[in-house]
Amino acid sequence: MLVIVTENIPDRLRGRLAVWLLEIRAGVYIGDYSVKVRSMILEHIKEGIEEGNVVVAWNTPNEQGFDFITMGVNRRIPKEMDGIKLISFLPESKCEKHISEE
Repeated sequence: MLVIVTENIPDRLRGRLAVWLLEIRAGVYIGDYSVKVRSMILEHIKEGIEEGNVVVAWNTPNEQGFDFITMGVNRRIPKEMDGIKLISFLPESKCEKHISEE
């Protein structure tokens, strides 16, 4: 399962995501794809995100049962602690463009 939640992304990127995924709510996309297709979708997001922000989550056989990355300007930054990904909040004044590592 692949889940993508978007905020403030360009219409052309929304349309591109809608080609591969089902938009179940405004800015929330779901689908079930291979690692290769997920990587291709992530590349399209990186190229077209502009000033928006995105979180992408997918199931994986780890302790949490899922993994995720974030892209764009957002206060929520993933931090790994003891093999588990958690979310750290930046102060509002320090929000910056960020792409977390996969």
